[in-house]
Amino acid sequence: MEWKAIPWQKLERKVYKLQKRIYRASQRGDVKMTRRLQKMLMKSWAAKCLSVRRVTQDNQGKKTAGVDGVKSLTPKQRLILVENLKLCSKVAPTRRVWIPKPGKEEKRPLGIPTMKDRALQALVKLALEPEWEARFEANSYGFRPGRSCHDAVQAIYDTIRFKGKYVLDADIAKCFDQIDHKALLRKLNTFPTIRRQIRAWLKGGVMDAKQLFPTTEGTPQGGVISPLLANIALHGMENLIKRVFPKRGYSENGVKKTFYPPSVIRYADDFVILHEDLTIVQSGKDIIQEWLKDMGLELKPSKTRLAHTLNPYEQEQPGFDFLGFNIRQYKVGKYHSGKDKYGRALGIKPIITPSKDKQKVHYEQIAEVINAHRNAPQVALIKKLNPIIRGWANYYATQVSKVAYCDQDYLMYQKLRAWAKRRHPKKSGGWVSKKYWQSIDGDNWVFATRQKGNNPTRLLKHSETPIKRYVKVKGESSPYNGNLVYWSSRMGNNPEMPKTLATLLKKQKGKCTHCGLIFRENDVMEVDHRIPKSQGGKDFYDNWQLLHRHCHDTKTVTDGSLGNQSGCNSAKPKLTKRLERVEDKWVMRYA
Repeated sequence: MEWKAIPWQKLERKVYKLQKRIYRASQRGDVKMTRRLQKMLMKSWAAKCLSVRRVTQDNQGKKTAGVDGVKSLTPKQRLILVENLKLCSKVAPTRRVWIPKPGKEEKRPLGIPTMKDRALQALVKLALEPEWEARFEANSYGFRPGRSCHDAVQAIYDTIRFKGKYVLDADIAKCFDQIDHKALLRKLNTFPTIRRQIRAWLKGGVMDAKQLFPTTEGTPQGGVISPLLANIALHGMENLIKRVFPKRGYSENGVKKTFYPPSVIRYADDFVILHEDLTIVQSGKDIIQEWLKDMGLELKPSKTRLAHTLNPYEQEQPGFDFLGFNIRQYKVGKYHSGKDKYGRALGIKPIITPSKDKQKVHYEQIAEVINAHRNAPQVALIKKLNPIIRGWANYYATQVSKVAYCDQDYLMYQKLRAWAKRRHPKKSGGWVSKKYWQSIDGDNWVFATRQKGNNPTRLLKHSETPIKRYVKVKGESSPYNGNLVYWSSRMGNNPEMPKTLATLLKKQKGKCTHCGLIFRENDVMEVDHRIPKSQGGKDFYDNWQLLHRHCHDTKTVTDGSLGNQSGCNSAKPKLTKRLERVEDKWVMRYA
């Protein structure tokens, strides 16, 4: 069978059904059934094909080679890789690449496995992830399908909305690099085949500057399965705190009250402990420190801070920074105050804004781009800045960010004005303004090009991004529970998703128009022109459709986008009916 002729829809349905069964078996504690289904999944040809497609077509690292130099596989090479995809204890070392941390001079080590090991890791992850998704704690949000930074921030908001609390803001030092291998494998507690394979990946070594170094601890950052292993290593933190400080009722001066345990909210290796009692937060810190020693980990003192969300504590200012947001409470009057469940004013209000550090890093990034384009055309500068502005503004569009947006726009305007004056030192300020700024839709100061007869290329403004409140994921809900309607609708409301993708998702009811499958949380999506631009297609929503990246590749081969004559005869493909079985229903599709 050729790669393009593989029935991907059937393979995805088959694998997803097995993953749902693994999730449910793990949820009810049926270990024997879980192991049997995992073995069935990893032996299936469908799972192997999907794993190879994930690392060779969908992932951004498909053009990055490991120590063997293999990258950008052809369809024939992908089929060969599928046939040779078998678990074994012999693995190649990872290739180490040092990448800079954002806004810092410090660098992070990235381990790049070979293409075969990446496909194997994707295959093992298909089997392990549903099992552990049924076990993971409700307030664990990092590196999990269907969860994001905004869920963690919203969980903190829900915790502090009614009263001020003490907070331990902590970070685990070199989490990925110091996880104890024996403790991780013991906690993983899986069957011998997967255990030997994961142990081989952990002990495979790393190649740095043509020298081989052994790996005695840690998981390689850059592997497909590494985030899942890190989550497994840190699983249990929240449950431990709840066991030590259980919910209980007590009486104080004849009044019945309830003691609530501390709230532990974790995103990867960053976590916070929140409670109104200082001694409980301090005790929680000591308990977590002892618990981390079993995994070979420890807290990073420079990033561990004890503060209060409303009042100054010792020499610490109120509030704390978490995932790029500054979270704190303010004393306000009755007209701005939050209310309790009985409608009574509390006199306080939690406000979450972009942190000062992240605002500074963002401005420095914009200034660096402007400085690098001193002699470039205005169009090139705008096209380089727009993705940076759009991504940063969308990330913070769920909280109180309008003031920060206006500050960034003002600083960016000052930088652009200096950029424009430098290009025309002998011209007046009015002449420069008329050349580079226009009046569009009532806004008199839009940095845009002057093009006759066409829409001008304009620079986005931070303040144009609308603020939309984020709805946190429901409790312990997971994409493997089978509620595809809930998860497909959540994707359209994701603040990190561009407006074009969200609009097309809503228009297509969460489905890919090429294969007919509902988009899942981890799918890579791309916007495609129904009528290719080479055949006169326009950039309008009526001519756009949202496809999987692999579906986009398949369509591009046949629709004439690459100059193929086979697809140039008809701009609109002929519609043919086909009957397919989806779950327990028969549906009519058009192809």
